[in-house]
Amino acid sequence: MSFGDRLSDALYGTGWATVKRLPEPVATRLGRTLADLAWRRRGPAVLRLEANLARVVPDAGPERLAALSRAGMRSYLRYWMESFRLPTWSEQRVSAGCAIADIHRVTDALAAGRGVVLALPHLANWDLAGAWVTTALKTPFTTVAERLKPETLYDRFVAYREGLGMEVLPHDGGAAFGVLARRLRAGGLVCLVADRDLSASGIEVDFFGETARMPAGPALLAQQTGALLMPATLWYGDTTMHGRVHPPVEVPVSGTRAEKTSVMTQALADAFASGIADHPEDWHMLQRLWLADLAPAAGAPGGGTA
Repeated sequence: MSFGDRLSDALYGTGWATVKRLPEPVATRLGRTLADLAWRRRGPAVLRLEANLARVVPDAGPERLAALSRAGMRSYLRYWMESFRLPTWSEQRVSAGCAIADIHRVTDALAAGRGVVLALPHLANWDLAGAWVTTALKTPFTTVAERLKPETLYDRFVAYREGLGMEVLPHDGGAAFGVLARRLRAGGLVCLVADRDLSASGIEVDFFGETARMPAGPALLAQQTGALLMPATLWYGDTTMHGRVHPPVEVPVSGTRAEKTSVMTQALADAFASGIADHPEDWHMLQRLWLADLAPAAGAPGGGTA
């Protein structure tokens, strides 16, 4: 393990060990302070966030973009402060910390024995939403996690999410799709963060007027298992996180599997875009996303690995 990998693992380990012991107001202030420090440094992640937000809010001038990126970093650090502390929250605290509109779309389908694929973008705190599902709804679900480096850091994230009641599968390795399909055929719930493709086989979509790639998995799972595919979006309030479950994405009645997958993934992208446009400061996309940015010129924001 390299020094950088050991340092990353140590920093996250310190966060989980220390921040969860802080009083909540202290953790909130700490997160905001760290966010503002990072924002003032204008590092690659902040510049990439600002470049992404410029597509979401194309009429925003420099001052508006700067304000959005500052709010975005505060939202991002709020996610981390909450995530470090989530294992210590009571069931009552988790239940009170999240309010999801139209969740009946999910619960009604599950009650009828039909599987559901719930697809989300990187908005607000998807881990809190997952904890709310397992705690307030008493509904287990399966998800996948990107295999982070070092392996010890990945193991920390898996243990953290499993501790919140999730079944977590590695994104790579090839076996995840089959397990997810079995869970759905059994009438289960699968939750996937799906606004950034982590493979070389993503589906090209129009996203805020430019081409991006998003994963094919949610649409393929719905087609192969008969599960309902539902987009969901999240956003932060002052003390509570809010969300909405959008209407199901229908499987087209005609076309090849590839054509159907393309249509369904575009529908997901459109639903994600509506939620991101309403709450751009809560979209935690600090990586390159659009195809035009995947091979940036030297010195461009986000030119390093992400």
